Amino acid sequence: MAKAAPAEQLKLLELQGLDARLKGLANRRRTLENDPRIKDLEAALSVANGELGAAKVAVHDAEAALKRAEADVEQVASRIGRDEARLNSGTGLSKDLVALQKDIASLNKRRSDLEDVELEVMERLDSLRERQAAQQQIVDDIQGSFGTIRAELDAALAEVETEAAGLRAQRGEFAQGLDAGLVAVYEKTLAKRGVGAARLFHGTSEASGMKLSPGDLAEIKAAAADDIVFCPDSGAILVRSDEWS
Repeated sequence: MAKAAPAEQLKLLELQGLDARLKGLANRRRTLENDPRIKDLEAALSVANGELGAAKVAVHDAEAALKRAEADVEQVASRIGRDEARLNSGTGLSKDLVALQKDIASLNKRRSDLEDVELEVMERLDSLRERQAAQQQIVDDIQGSFGTIRAELDAALAEVETEAAGLRAQRGEFAQGLDAGLVAVYEKTLAKRGVGAARLFHGTSEASGMKLSPGDLAEIKAAAADDIVFCPDSGAILVRSDEWS
């Protein structure tokens, strides 16, 4: 059975206290790193960016349609201009001039129809641009919220790491002052059980929170004061004292 002076065993409780604080900080770090608000915002941002992308495509398509409509109107207007110039020159046979007048009238009707199409596309484009701007604002708002929360979490994580670094240094220095063999047993128990050491207080193991059976308790009480004994339930080292019997 491993042995260590009772006074050294008592120091394990302080070491365990430091480890418990470090474990609490590790849990705090995991909680911060997995803040559900981040996942919710990431999901919302993904949806919003998807809708913004669709809005941009719709605006792009409408702008292309407007350019085509403007080109169609310009093409007909140019042809009307050429025909009117010919008509105003008065050259040519009368039947040709009559035909030219009819063609101009038809072209004017065509231009009017095309201008209606152009106006419709312009109105649709304005509406789509407003939709894109609104969707962009949604994306910006989500990104703003994301940035605010991320900064808040980063600050909290930095505080946790600062405190943890201080505790690790304190723990390392404290552990160096303990019996090396005892610390080795403690470290192995901590890694395996999650708790390295705890008090045996009035027959109850503070590692498991369970009262020991009469047989287990009798066996532990029969052990020498410098024997390292373990909780039968949790496996942690049980630190004993006559005051806690």
